[in-house]
Amino acid sequence: MFSDTIAAISTPLQEGAISIVRMSGEDALEIANKVFSKDLAKQKSHTISYGYIQENGQILDEVLVSVFRAPKTYTREDVVEINCHGGIYITRRILELLLANGARMAKPGEFTMRAFYHGRIDLSQAEAVEDMIEATSDISANLAINGIRGSVRRLLEPLIDDIMDIIANIEVNIDYPEYEDVATLTSHDLLPKTENWLKKLDRILERAQSGQIVKQGIDTVIIGRPNVGKSSLLNALLEEDKAIVTDIAGTTRDIVEGKIRLGSVQLNLIDTAGIREADDEIEKIGIQKSEQKLREAQLVLLVLDGSSPLTEEDRRLIELTEDKLRLIVINKADLYTDPIRMPEGISISARNGQIEPLLDALNELYEQNVLKDEPVLSNERQIGLLKLARTDMIRAKEAMEMQIEPDLIEIDIMAVHDHLKEILGEVSREDLIDTLFSKFCLGK
Repeated sequence: MFSDTIAAISTPLQEGAISIVRMSGEDALEIANKVFSKDLAKQKSHTISYGYIQENGQILDEVLVSVFRAPKTYTREDVVEINCHGGIYITRRILELLLANGARMAKPGEFTMRAFYHGRIDLSQAEAVEDMIEATSDISANLAINGIRGSVRRLLEPLIDDIMDIIANIEVNIDYPEYEDVATLTSHDLLPKTENWLKKLDRILERAQSGQIVKQGIDTVIIGRPNVGKSSLLNALLEEDKAIVTDIAGTTRDIVEGKIRLGSVQLNLIDTAGIREADDEIEKIGIQKSEQKLREAQLVLLVLDGSSPLTEEDRRLIELTEDKLRLIVINKADLYTDPIRMPEGISISARNGQIEPLLDALNELYEQNVLKDEPVLSNERQIGLLKLARTDMIRAKEAMEMQIEPDLIEIDIMAVHDHLKEILGEVSREDLIDTLFSKFCLGK
Protein backbone atom coordinates (compact mmCIF):
# COMPACT_ATOMS: atom_id res chain seq x y z
CA MET A 1 0.00 0.00 0.00
CA PHE A 2 2.86 2.39 0.85
CA SER A 3 5.76 2.13 -1.58
CA ASP A 4 7.84 5.03 -0.33
CA THR A 5 9.96 5.38 2.82
CA ILE A 6 9.16 8.19 5.22
CA ALA A 7 11.35 10.00 7.75
CA ALA A 8 10.76 12.53 10.52
CA ILE A 9 12.13 13.81 13.81
CA SER A 10 10.15 12.02 16.52
CA THR A 11 11.35 14.02 19.53
CA PRO A 12 10.69 17.71 20.30
CA LEU A 13 12.85 19.97 18.15
CA GLN A 14 14.73 21.67 20.96
CA GLU A 15 18.03 21.35 22.75
CA GLY A 16 18.30 18.19 24.82
CA ALA A 17 20.45 15.18 25.55
CA ILE A 18 19.10 12.96 22.74
CA SER A 19 17.00 13.31 19.61
CA ILE A 20 15.44 10.52 17.54
CA VAL A 21 15.08 10.53 13.77
CA ARG A 22 12.78 7.77 12.57
CA MET A 23 12.35 6.08 9.17
CA SER A 24 9.74 3.57 8.04
CA GLY A 25 9.37 1.77 4.72
CA GLU A 26 10.84 -0.95 2.53
CA ASP A 27 13.97 1.13 1.79
CA ALA A 28 14.62 2.24 5.40
CA LEU A 29 17.62 -0.08 5.91
CA GLU A 30 19.08 0.71 2.51
CA ILE A 31 18.86 4.48 3.08
CA ALA A 32 20.34 4.17 6.57
CA ASN A 33 23.25 2.14 5.18
CA LYS A 34 24.16 5.02 2.87
CA VAL A 35 24.87 7.30 5.83
CA PHE A 36 25.84 4.92 8.67
CA SER A 37 29.34 3.64 9.31
CA LYS A 38 28.24 -0.02 9.69
CA ASP A 39 26.28 -2.43 7.48
CA LEU A 40 22.81 -2.63 8.99
CA ALA A 41 21.81 -5.41 6.59
CA LYS A 42 23.74 -7.80 8.83
CA GLN A 43 22.02 -6.64 12.01
CA LYS A 44 19.25 -8.70 13.55
CA SER A 45 15.86 -7.16 14.22
CA HIS A 46 15.36 -5.24 17.47
CA THR A 47 19.08 -4.55 17.98
CA ILE A 48 21.06 -1.35 18.47
CA SER A 49 24.34 -0.56 16.70
CA TYR A 50 26.92 2.04 17.71
CA GLY A 51 28.60 4.07 14.98
CA TYR A 52 28.69 7.34 13.08
CA ILE A 53 26.47 9.22 10.66
CA GLN A 54 28.64 10.31 7.75
CA GLU A 55 28.29 12.70 4.82
CA ASN A 56 30.81 12.57 1.99
CA GLY A 57 33.24 10.70 4.24
CA GLN A 58 32.97 13.28 7.04
CA ILE A 59 31.59 12.28 10.45
CA LEU A 60 28.43 14.23 11.24
CA ASP A 61 27.53 12.70 14.62
CA GLU A 62 28.15 9.77 16.95
CA VAL A 63 24.90 7.80 17.16
CA LEU A 64 23.04 4.64 18.18
CA VAL A 65 20.90 3.12 15.41
CA SER A 66 18.00 0.78 16.23
CA VAL A 67 16.84 -1.72 13.60
CA PHE A 68 13.31 -3.14 13.60
CA ARG A 69 12.42 -5.53 10.78
CA ALA A 70 8.89 -6.02 9.43
CA PRO A 71 6.37 -7.17 10.42
CA LYS A 72 7.13 -6.90 14.16
CA THR A 73 7.35 -3.10 14.18
CA TYR A 74 5.11 -0.14 14.98
CA THR A 75 4.15 0.30 11.30
CA ARG A 76 4.63 -3.36 10.22
CA GLU A 77 7.30 -2.01 7.86
CA ASP A 78 11.07 -1.94 8.31
CA VAL A 79 11.81 0.81 10.83
CA VAL A 80 15.15 2.50 11.61
CA GLU A 81 15.58 4.92 14.50
CA ILE A 82 18.70 7.07 14.78
CA ASN A 83 19.46 8.24 18.33
CA CYS A 84 21.69 11.26 17.91
CA HIS A 85 22.86 14.14 20.12
CA GLY A 86 19.98 16.45 20.90
CA GLY A 87 21.02 19.71 19.27
CA ILE A 88 18.54 21.29 16.86
CA TYR A 89 21.15 21.79 14.15
CA ILE A 90 22.56 18.26 14.15
CA THR A 91 19.11 16.63 14.30
CA ARG A 92 17.96 18.60 11.28
CA ARG A 93 21.17 17.80 9.38
CA ILE A 94 20.63 14.06 9.88
CA LEU A 95 17.02 14.33 8.71
CA GLU A 96 18.12 16.32 5.64
CA LEU A 97 20.70 13.63 4.87
CA LEU A 98 18.07 10.88 4.95
CA LEU A 99 15.77 12.89 2.71
CA ALA A 100 18.63 13.50 0.27
CA ASN A 101 19.23 9.75 0.07
CA GLY A 102 15.71 8.73 -0.88
CA ALA A 103 13.37 9.13 2.09
CA ARG A 104 10.31 11.37 2.00
CA MET A 105 9.28 13.75 4.77
CA ALA A 106 6.50 12.11 6.78
CA LYS A 107 3.15 13.84 7.15
CA PRO A 108 1.74 14.45 10.65
CA GLY A 109 0.60 11.13 12.10
CA GLU A 110 1.79 9.12 9.09
CA PHE A 111 3.67 6.49 11.11
CA THR A 112 0.50 5.75 13.09
CA MET A 113 -1.59 5.91 9.92
CA ARG A 114 0.60 3.16 8.42
CA ALA A 115 0.14 1.09 11.56
CA PHE A 116 -3.62 1.47 11.12
CA TYR A 117 -3.71 0.65 7.40
CA HIS A 118 -1.45 -2.36 7.90
CA GLY A 119 -3.84 -3.73 10.53
CA ARG A 120 -1.58 -3.50 13.58
CA ILE A 121 -4.04 -1.21 15.38
CA ASP A 122 -7.63 -0.15 14.81
CA LEU A 123 -8.79 3.46 14.55
CA SER A 124 -9.76 3.71 18.22
CA GLN A 125 -6.26 2.56 19.22
CA ALA A 126 -4.73 5.16 16.88
CA GLU A 127 -6.78 7.88 18.59
CA ALA A 128 -5.62 6.56 21.97
CA VAL A 129 -1.99 7.07 20.86
CA GLU A 130 -2.69 10.79 20.47
CA ASP A 131 -4.59 10.79 23.79
CA MET A 132 -1.48 9.39 25.49
CA ILE A 133 0.67 12.18 24.05
CA GLU A 134 -1.83 14.80 25.25
CA ALA A 135 -2.51 13.20 28.67
CA THR A 136 -2.29 15.63 31.59
CA SER A 137 -2.93 13.30 34.54
CA ASP A 138 -2.57 9.72 35.75
CA ILE A 139 -6.23 9.04 35.00
CA SER A 140 -6.19 10.40 31.44
CA ALA A 141 -2.93 8.52 30.76
CA ASN A 142 -4.51 5.34 32.16
CA LEU A 143 -7.56 5.76 29.91
CA ALA A 144 -5.22 6.26 26.94
CA ILE A 145 -3.13 3.16 27.63
CA ASN A 146 -6.31 1.11 27.98
CA GLY A 147 -7.36 2.46 24.59
CA ILE A 148 -4.01 1.54 23.06
CA ARG A 149 -4.44 -1.98 24.43
CA GLY A 150 -7.81 -2.29 22.66
CA SER A 151 -10.33 -1.45 25.39
CA VAL A 152 -12.73 0.23 22.92
CA ARG A 153 -12.78 -2.88 20.71
CA ARG A 154 -13.47 -5.06 23.75
CA LEU A 155 -16.26 -2.67 24.74
CA LEU A 156 -17.91 -2.76 21.31
CA GLU A 157 -17.45 -6.38 20.28
CA PRO A 158 -20.34 -7.68 22.48
CA LEU A 159 -22.61 -5.05 20.91
CA ILE A 160 -21.48 -6.05 17.41
CA ASP A 161 -22.02 -9.74 18.21
CA ASP A 162 -25.56 -8.98 19.41
CA ILE A 163 -26.25 -7.03 16.20
CA MET A 164 -25.03 -9.95 14.10
CA ASP A 165 -27.36 -12.25 16.06
CA ILE A 166 -30.33 -9.98 15.32
CA ILE A 167 -29.37 -9.81 11.63
CA ALA A 168 -29.07 -13.61 11.51
CA ASN A 169 -32.61 -13.96 12.90
CA ILE A 170 -33.94 -11.58 10.26
CA GLU A 171 -32.03 -13.33 7.46
CA VAL A 172 -33.48 -16.71 8.45
CA ASN A 173 -36.97 -15.26 8.24
CA ILE A 174 -36.26 -13.69 4.83
CA ASP A 175 -34.75 -16.89 3.39
CA TYR A 176 -37.30 -19.20 4.99
CA PRO A 177 -40.53 -17.20 5.41
CA GLU A 178 -42.40 -20.26 6.60
CA TYR A 179 -39.98 -20.57 9.54
CA GLU A 180 -41.70 -17.95 11.72
CA ASP A 181 -44.35 -15.29 11.12
CA VAL A 182 -43.52 -11.60 11.53
CA ALA A 183 -45.49 -11.11 14.75
CA THR A 184 -43.80 -14.01 16.49
CA LEU A 185 -40.35 -13.02 15.22
CA THR A 186 -40.58 -9.42 16.40
CA SER A 187 -42.38 -9.84 19.72
CA HIS A 188 -40.66 -12.98 20.99
CA ASP A 189 -37.19 -12.68 19.51
CA LEU A 190 -36.12 -9.37 17.96
CA LEU A 191 -37.73 -6.91 20.39
CA PRO A 192 -36.26 -8.40 23.60
CA LYS A 193 -32.80 -8.55 21.99
CA THR A 194 -33.14 -4.95 20.78
CA GLU A 195 -34.28 -3.61 24.15
CA ASN A 196 -31.44 -5.39 25.93
CA TRP A 197 -28.98 -4.01 23.38
CA LEU A 198 -30.18 -0.45 23.96
CA LYS A 199 -29.73 -0.86 27.74
CA LYS A 200 -26.11 -1.95 27.19
CA LEU A 201 -25.53 1.00 24.86
CA ASP A 202 -26.96 3.53 27.32
CA ARG A 203 -24.60 2.29 30.05
CA ILE A 204 -21.65 2.77 27.70
CA LEU A 205 -22.78 6.29 26.78
CA GLU A 206 -23.19 7.17 30.47
CA ARG A 207 -19.60 6.07 31.17
CA ALA A 208 -18.43 7.94 28.09
CA GLN A 209 -19.71 11.19 29.59
CA SER A 210 -17.64 10.55 32.71
CA GLY A 211 -14.66 9.78 30.49
CA GLN A 212 -15.00 13.13 28.74
CA ILE A 213 -15.11 14.88 32.13
CA VAL A 214 -11.87 13.17 33.17
CA LYS A 215 -10.22 13.87 29.83
CA GLN A 216 -11.36 17.42 29.04
CA GLY A 217 -12.23 18.83 32.44
CA ILE A 218 -15.39 20.44 33.81
CA ASP A 219 -16.40 23.87 32.53
CA THR A 220 -16.86 25.69 35.83
CA VAL A 221 -18.32 29.18 36.07
CA ILE A 222 -17.73 31.40 39.11
CA ILE A 223 -20.75 33.65 39.36
CA GLY A 224 -22.23 36.19 41.78
CA ARG A 225 -23.13 39.83 42.11
CA PRO A 226 -20.33 42.38 41.92
CA ASN A 227 -17.72 42.55 44.69
CA VAL A 228 -18.54 39.26 46.45
CA GLY A 229 -15.01 37.94 45.86
CA LYS A 230 -15.27 35.99 42.60
CA SER A 231 -11.89 37.14 41.33
CA SER A 232 -10.30 36.52 44.73
CA LEU A 233 -11.67 32.97 44.59
CA LEU A 234 -10.27 32.43 41.08
CA ASN A 235 -6.86 33.67 42.21
CA ALA A 236 -6.94 31.45 45.30
CA LEU A 237 -7.87 28.37 43.27
CA LEU A 238 -5.16 29.05 40.67
CA GLU A 239 -2.66 30.16 43.34
CA GLU A 240 -1.75 33.19 41.22
CA ASP A 241 -3.00 36.75 40.68
CA LYS A 242 -4.80 36.06 37.41
CA ALA A 243 -7.71 38.44 37.96
CA ILE A 244 -7.63 42.05 39.16
CA VAL A 245 -9.09 42.42 42.65
CA THR A 246 -10.40 45.73 44.01
CA ASP A 247 -13.24 46.91 46.27
CA ILE A 248 -14.83 48.68 43.30
CA ALA A 249 -17.96 46.94 41.99
CA GLY A 250 -17.72 46.02 38.31
CA THR A 251 -13.91 45.67 38.18
CA THR A 252 -14.18 42.41 36.18
CA ARG A 253 -15.73 43.35 32.85
CA ASP A 254 -14.64 40.41 30.71
CA ILE A 255 -14.20 36.67 31.08
CA VAL A 256 -11.04 35.53 32.94
CA GLU A 257 -10.13 31.83 32.60
CA GLY A 258 -7.76 29.32 34.14
CA LYS A 259 -7.36 25.58 34.76
CA ILE A 260 -6.68 23.63 37.95
CA ARG A 261 -6.46 19.91 38.67
CA LEU A 262 -8.12 18.50 41.76
CA GLY A 263 -7.10 14.88 42.22
CA SER A 264 -8.19 13.18 39.02
CA VAL A 265 -10.41 15.95 37.64
CA GLN A 266 -9.56 19.20 35.89
CA LEU A 267 -11.69 22.30 36.39
CA ASN A 268 -11.80 24.79 33.52
CA LEU A 269 -12.48 27.88 35.63
CA ILE A 270 -14.25 30.95 34.28
CA ASP A 271 -14.48 34.13 36.39
CA THR A 272 -17.37 36.23 35.12
CA ALA A 273 -18.40 39.83 35.40
CA GLY A 274 -20.79 40.40 38.29
CA ILE A 275 -24.41 39.99 37.15
CA ARG A 276 -26.47 43.06 37.97
CA GLU A 277 -28.33 45.90 36.31
CA ALA A 278 -25.65 48.15 34.81
CA ASP A 279 -25.60 51.47 32.94
CA ASP A 280 -22.02 51.23 31.65
CA GLU A 281 -22.05 49.80 28.08
CA ILE A 282 -18.77 47.90 28.49
CA GLU A 283 -19.96 46.34 31.75
CA LYS A 284 -23.24 45.37 30.04
CA ILE A 285 -21.31 43.42 27.41
CA GLY A 286 -19.37 41.63 30.15
CA ILE A 287 -22.61 40.73 31.94
CA GLN A 288 -24.09 39.34 28.71
CA LYS A 289 -21.01 37.14 28.31
CA SER A 290 -21.40 35.99 31.93
CA GLU A 291 -25.00 34.96 31.28
CA GLN A 292 -23.94 32.99 28.20
CA LYS A 293 -21.17 31.20 30.11
CA LEU A 294 -23.68 30.37 32.85
CA ARG A 295 -25.97 28.68 30.32
CA GLU A 296 -23.06 26.58 28.99
CA ALA A 297 -21.54 25.68 32.37
CA GLN A 298 -21.28 22.10 33.65
CA LEU A 299 -20.71 23.32 37.21
CA VAL A 300 -21.57 26.64 38.87
CA LEU A 301 -19.79 28.12 41.87
CA LEU A 302 -22.30 30.68 43.15
CA VAL A 303 -20.44 33.11 45.42
CA LEU A 304 -22.29 35.04 48.13
CA ASP A 305 -20.89 37.72 50.42
CA GLY A 306 -20.94 36.40 53.98
CA SER A 307 -20.27 39.85 55.44
CA SER A 308 -23.58 41.38 54.33
CA PRO A 309 -27.24 40.35 54.08
CA LEU A 310 -28.59 38.68 50.96
CA THR A 311 -29.68 41.13 48.29
CA GLU A 312 -32.32 40.84 45.58
CA GLU A 313 -29.47 40.18 43.11
CA ASP A 314 -28.28 37.27 45.29
CA ARG A 315 -31.79 35.80 45.46
CA ARG A 316 -32.20 36.14 41.69
CA LEU A 317 -28.93 34.26 41.09
CA ILE A 318 -29.92 31.53 43.56
CA GLU A 319 -33.16 31.07 41.64
CA LEU A 320 -31.42 31.33 38.25
CA THR A 321 -28.99 28.50 39.06
CA GLU A 322 -31.42 26.12 40.77
CA ASP A 323 -31.47 23.74 37.80
CA LYS A 324 -27.66 23.72 37.39
CA LEU A 325 -25.14 21.53 39.16
CA ARG A 326 -23.83 24.05 41.67
CA LEU A 327 -22.04 24.69 44.92
CA ILE A 328 -23.03 27.74 46.97
CA VAL A 329 -19.87 29.38 48.27
CA ILE A 330 -20.17 31.85 51.15
CA ASN A 331 -17.08 34.02 50.90
CA LYS A 332 -15.55 36.35 53.51
CA ALA A 333 -16.15 33.76 56.24
CA ASP A 334 -13.78 35.69 58.52
CA LEU A 335 -16.39 38.49 58.54
CA TYR A 336 -19.36 36.10 58.76
CA THR A 337 -21.38 37.09 61.86
CA ASP A 338 -25.01 36.06 61.24
CA PRO A 339 -25.39 32.51 59.84
CA ILE A 340 -29.22 32.71 59.94
CA ARG A 341 -29.43 35.05 56.96
CA MET A 342 -27.43 32.81 54.60
CA PRO A 343 -28.51 29.68 52.71
CA GLU A 344 -26.62 26.48 53.35
CA GLY A 345 -23.22 26.67 51.67
CA ILE A 346 -19.46 26.25 51.91
CA SER A 347 -17.80 28.92 54.03
CA ILE A 348 -14.41 30.21 52.83
CA SER A 349 -12.19 33.28 52.88
CA ALA A 350 -10.80 33.59 49.35
CA ARG A 351 -8.67 36.68 49.96
CA ASN A 352 -6.93 34.91 52.86
CA GLY A 353 -6.49 31.73 50.82
CA GLN A 354 -8.71 29.71 53.17
CA ILE A 355 -10.54 27.59 50.56
CA GLU A 356 -9.90 24.02 51.80
CA PRO A 357 -13.63 23.31 52.48
CA LEU A 358 -14.40 24.14 48.84
CA LEU A 359 -11.57 21.94 47.55
CA ASP A 360 -12.86 19.06 49.69
CA ALA A 361 -16.40 19.54 48.37
CA LEU A 362 -15.19 19.59 44.74
CA ASN A 363 -13.16 16.42 45.19
CA GLU A 364 -16.12 14.66 46.82
CA LEU A 365 -18.47 15.83 44.06
CA TYR A 366 -16.40 14.31 41.26
CA GLU A 367 -14.87 11.32 43.00
CA GLN A 368 -17.51 9.09 41.34
CA ASN A 369 -16.33 10.19 37.88
CA VAL A 370 -12.89 8.60 38.29
CA LEU A 371 -13.09 5.63 35.93
CA LYS A 372 -9.69 4.04 36.58
CA ASP A 373 -9.54 0.77 34.63
CA GLU A 374 -13.02 0.83 33.12
CA PRO A 375 -13.08 0.78 29.29
CA VAL A 376 -14.62 3.93 27.88
CA LEU A 377 -15.05 5.75 24.57
CA SER A 378 -12.41 8.42 24.30
CA ASN A 379 -13.63 11.24 22.06
CA GLU A 380 -16.51 13.02 20.37
CA ARG A 381 -16.15 11.07 17.11
CA GLN A 382 -16.66 7.75 18.87
CA ILE A 383 -19.49 9.03 21.07
CA GLY A 384 -21.19 10.66 18.07
CA LEU A 385 -21.13 7.42 16.08
CA LEU A 386 -22.50 5.49 19.06
CA LYS A 387 -25.35 7.98 19.35
CA LEU A 388 -26.10 7.54 15.63
CA ALA A 389 -26.18 3.77 16.22
CA ARG A 390 -28.63 4.34 19.07
CA THR A 391 -30.90 6.48 16.87
CA ASP A 392 -30.97 3.82 14.15
CA MET A 393 -31.66 1.06 16.68
CA ILE A 394 -34.58 3.02 18.17
CA ARG A 395 -35.95 3.44 14.65
CA ALA A 396 -35.63 -0.32 14.11
CA LYS A 397 -37.31 -1.00 17.47
CA GLU A 398 -40.27 1.21 16.52
CA ALA A 399 -40.56 -0.65 13.21
CA MET A 400 -40.59 -3.96 15.09
CA GLU A 401 -43.39 -2.72 17.35
CA MET A 402 -45.37 -1.82 14.22
CA GLN A 403 -44.62 -5.33 12.85
CA ILE A 404 -43.08 -3.98 9.66
CA GLU A 405 -41.53 -6.56 7.35
CA PRO A 406 -38.14 -7.82 8.64
CA ASP A 407 -36.24 -6.99 5.43
CA LEU A 408 -37.12 -3.30 5.93
CA ILE A 409 -36.11 -3.43 9.59
CA GLU A 410 -32.77 -4.90 8.53
CA ILE A 411 -31.81 -1.65 6.77
CA ASP A 412 -31.68 0.21 10.10
CA ILE A 413 -29.98 -2.73 11.85
CA MET A 414 -27.23 -2.76 9.20
CA ALA A 415 -26.77 1.00 9.72
CA VAL A 416 -26.24 0.32 13.43
CA HIS A 417 -23.62 -2.30 12.55
CA ASP A 418 -21.80 0.11 10.23
CA HIS A 419 -21.68 2.88 12.84
CA LEU A 420 -20.05 0.53 15.36
CA LYS A 421 -17.55 -0.68 12.78
CA GLU A 422 -16.74 2.91 11.83
CA ILE A 423 -15.63 3.60 15.40
CA LEU A 424 -12.95 0.93 14.90
CA GLY A 425 -12.11 2.14 11.38
CA GLU A 426 -13.37 -1.03 9.71
CA VAL A 427 -15.99 0.99 7.84
CA SER A 428 -14.51 4.39 7.09
CA ARG A 429 -14.28 7.45 4.88
CA GLU A 430 -10.87 8.35 3.52
CA ASP A 431 -11.36 12.09 4.02
CA LEU A 432 -12.29 11.56 7.67
CA ILE A 433 -9.24 9.39 8.33
CA ASP A 434 -6.92 11.92 6.65
CA THR A 435 -8.34 14.68 8.85
CA LEU A 436 -7.99 12.58 11.99
CA PHE A 437 -4.31 11.74 11.44
CA SER A 438 -3.46 15.30 10.37
CA LYS A 439 -4.00 16.34 14.02
CA PHE A 440 -1.14 14.11 15.19
CA CYS A 441 2.28 15.55 15.90
CA LEU A 442 5.00 15.14 13.26
CA GLY A 443 7.02 11.95 13.64
CA LYS A 444 4.29 9.91 15.37
